[in-house]
Amino acid sequence: MVYMASESALTVVENAGGGEAAGSDEDEEATVDEDEGDLEVVQPTEEWQTLKPGQAVPAGSHVRLNLQTGQREVRLGEEQLKYWTQEHREEDETESSFNPDELKQAMKKIKEDLNPVRKDADQQDSESSKFRPLEELKRDMAQLDLLVETDVQIMRRLLDQFNSSNSTMQQRLSILLELEYLVHQVDNAQTLCSMGGLEFILAGLNSSDFRLQESSALVLGSALSSNPVVQVKAVESGALQTLLTVLATAQVHGVRKKVLFAVASLLRHFPFAQRHFLSHGGLQVLSELFRTDGKGALRTRIVTMLYDMISEKELISQAGLDLVLDASHEERVRQYSKVSLQGELLEKGWCSLVPQLLESSEHDYREKALRALLAMAPVCLEQYRSDSSLLASLGSLRDQYQEMVQSEMILGEENGYFAEIVDLIDSLQVKMNI
Repeated sequence: MVYMASESALTVVENAGGGEAAGSDEDEEATVDEDEGDLEVVQPTEEWQTLKPGQAVPAGSHVRLNLQTGQREVRLGEEQLKYWTQEHREEDETESSFNPDELKQAMKKIKEDLNPVRKDADQQDSESSKFRPLEELKRDMAQLDLLVETDVQIMRRLLDQFNSSNSTMQQRLSILLELEYLVHQVDNAQTLCSMGGLEFILAGLNSSDFRLQESSALVLGSALSSNPVVQVKAVESGALQTLLTVLATAQVHGVRKKVLFAVASLLRHFPFAQRHFLSHGGLQVLSELFRTDGKGALRTRIVTMLYDMISEKELISQAGLDLVLDASHEERVRQYSKVSLQGELLEKGWCSLVPQLLESSEHDYREKALRALLAMAPVCLEQYRSDSSLLASLGSLRDQYQEMVQSEMILGEENGYFAEIVDLIDSLQVKMNI
């Protein structure tokens, strides 16, 4: 049914379902009959408000007759109250309130999203705009006197400064320190050689100032490390003879240490240089250095270098047992066959020198000595067996390290460092048939 307010009373219009309702204090649903002409429609709220004569209400509104005042009142219906409270209306008004500029921006964004090609291009342009071309940066930095130098330019500048007569000793030492950092890169070391850097490094080795000798040897050793091109150029430049001369005459421990590092770097995996080292009395120079070293640090470096040379030749020989060989491998085998290191070690008395390193209290020194003794065993076994001090040292060391192994096992280390040393002693004793 439809409720319609007239000037005098609330008219009840029966609907097709029949039945009617009288005005009372109870809530009723009301609808507006659209055929009743133009009426003033009241917008109800959640509060009761008085309904004046001639006013209509929207469908679903609740209309009542207040028996105390005799006035007709209207408010929102139950469903309307559920969804159309004041709070919801304010949110709706806020969310749906767009000004024209915001609508234009939203439409523009929709069009851009529908055009991915242009969007990607704009994004790339935006990213590229964050960076400047390298040439432009160089021009700007040149104006600020901050021009970026390449490693080659830096080395050229350092060489010019080193050779300048105005450079002080402290400046030259600083230059060598910078060069040592740069030549760790293989390409930089080769470039330094092509610039004539080897000549001034060798000149530094021949200097009377031990600081210049030490720094020059460090630069040379770093440049030679794992760099066959520089190794070949160093041998051709006479670096091996210069290093051996300095090693035999130097009195400062630091100089000897750095020069020994350069010699080891030059000889590593280079049989041609090893052969020249032996022919130029290299083992004799090392034996003198071994005898005069009281601290043991140089002794350990010397023994390690000899062990590496022996191991290299053995590894090449073992690889030669493979069925598939290339020409380069055959050439390496041929070159190593010309290095008679084992015979030279026996002749120069190294079979009795290396065991002296076992007297050191350092575990690392002893380990390196044991490895070298095992590597030299093929030519030194007879001297080992007749060396009473060596036999006593091996027995004493085995007992000492066996106790340490027991301590390791208690801590849960079954194959620890000391167990490895015991294995080395056992292997050497087996070879000596003890």
